[in-house]
Amino acid sequence: MGGARGTIALEDAEVLEHEAWPEGQHRLVLRAPRCAARAAPGQFAHLRCDPMLPMRRPLSLMGADPAAGTIELLYKVVGLGTARLAARRPGERLSLLGPIGRPFAPAPERPRVLLLGGGVGIPPVLFLAERLAAQGPPWRPVALLGSEAPFPFALAEAREPLPGAPPAATATLARLEHAGVPARLASLRGHPGCHRGYVTELAEAWLETLAPAERGRVLVCACGPHPMLAAVARLAARHGLPCQVALEEHMACGVGGCAGCTVAVRAGDGALAMRRVCVDGPVFDAAEVVWR
Repeated sequence: MGGARGTIALEDAEVLEHEAWPEGQHRLVLRAPRCAARAAPGQFAHLRCDPMLPMRRPLSLMGADPAAGTIELLYKVVGLGTARLAARRPGERLSLLGPIGRPFAPAPERPRVLLLGGGVGIPPVLFLAERLAAQGPPWRPVALLGSEAPFPFALAEAREPLPGAPPAATATLARLEHAGVPARLASLRGHPGCHRGYVTELAEAWLETLAPAERGRVLVCACGPHPMLAAVARLAARHGLPCQVALEEHMACGVGGCAGCTVAVRAGDGALAMRRVCVDGPVFDAAEVVWR
């Protein structure tokens, strides 16, 4: 299934906020009203980081406020494009295409949405957690986030109860605590208040506390590094849960023309097919992805 036609806006976005966090992480807020009006969790924006760099960079949306006309992004400096982007200051303008792609599709019959995010894969699941929390019942999201770099967010003591959470997992994102979303953090680097391990371990522990009927109301949504998503797909399969994953791939055009971001999936008849992450995704059914 491809992305919808006529939904991508081209606009000059104004930099409103640009925060630097440890280990090359940056939070960016842009005034981009046309993108903000249509943005959904799981989609991305395609930014021109510098006037001298013709190739755009895809960045997952971490939030959108249609009333204010703003979008929020998180990225890490990994090359020339993001290094140039890190030099942009409030008041400057960036050419933006967005929102692009197929978003997460939560279903009301599965309101217990288990969200797992890793590293720069945190933005889409954070966006979805906050949007579901804002909509209220029947949605009851739970967020489990992992990072080896220090988390680029204000942290808080977790007060929202989360059955199965290990005693050492005491920290959460302040914005999720404020939104009333039960959440815990994981890291192999021993960050204070974080579970020393993987988000899938936290997810397994939480799922084990649920009665079968309640587990049948769970949908898993995830974004992160490929090995993490493969592990999440296996976890969901073991528990018989539907799972949606937002894939991350290098992109060129970002709008489906070049087919440079294809991934292998199994079609409905079991045949192997290639799909474009930019417009056929980024969100896919985890059971259809060919995990390598």
